[in-house]
Amino acid sequence: MGEDPTLTAGPTVSPASPASPASPASPASAVSAVSDAFERRTGPAGAIGEDAERIVRACQDMAERFRAGGKLLVFGTGGSVADAQHVAVEFAHPVIVGKPALPALALTTDMAVATGIARTQGLDGVFAAQLRLLASPRDIALGLSAGGDCAGVRNGLAAARELGLLTVALTGGRDAAEADHVLAARSDDPLIVKEVHVTMYHVLWELVHVFHELEAVR
Repeated sequence: MGEDPTLTAGPTVSPASPASPASPASPASAVSAVSDAFERRTGPAGAIGEDAERIVRACQDMAERFRAGGKLLVFGTGGSVADAQHVAVEFAHPVIVGKPALPALALTTDMAVATGIARTQGLDGVFAAQLRLLASPRDIALGLSAGGDCAGVRNGLAAARELGLLTVALTGGRDAAEADHVLAARSDDPLIVKEVHVTMYHVLWELVHVFHELEAVR
C-alpha cells in the first residue's frame, strides 16, 4: 500500500532569492562623514593653543626638575599604558638628533611588579606603590587618564604630591585629576581625547627641551 503523498511530502519551499547587497554609501555621504569626523577634532585640537600659558608653566617646571637631577615617571591605564611608554621613550631616547636624553620611566612596563602589587593592594594602588618605592622629591609624575576618573592614576598623583614630586595630569572628560599642572583635552569623546593627548605630550617634550637648553647656555 503506497504512502499518501499529502502526508509525506515536505512543505513547499520557494527558491531562495539572492540576498540584495547593501547599498553602498553615496560619495556625498562618505565625504560628509569624513568632514564631520575632522570637524569634531578641530575644536579640541585648537584648544591646545588656548592653553599655551598653562603648558608653558608646566614645561618650565618640568625643565627645572630635570636640571636638578630629577626623572620623569609616567603612568596610565588601558590605552594610556601605551601612551605612558611612548612619553618615556620620547624623553629617554629622542628621535631628533642632537636633543639630550632626559631620564624617564613608564610605570606600566613591568607586569611582574604591577600584578604583584595588584594582588595585595588592588589595581588602584599599582602606581602609588611604585612611586613610593622609586621616586624622589625632585622627580616629575605624569599621569594620563582619558576620562579623568581613573582611580589608579588619581591615587598615583596623590602619592606623588605627598612625596613632593611635581605632578602633571593629562586628562579629558568632565573629571580632572588633582595635580600641579592639569592639561585637559576639551572633549567627551575618549578617542579624540587620546588623540589630543598625543599632541600634548609631544608639545611637552619639545618645550621642555627648549627651556632645558635655554638654561644650559646661560
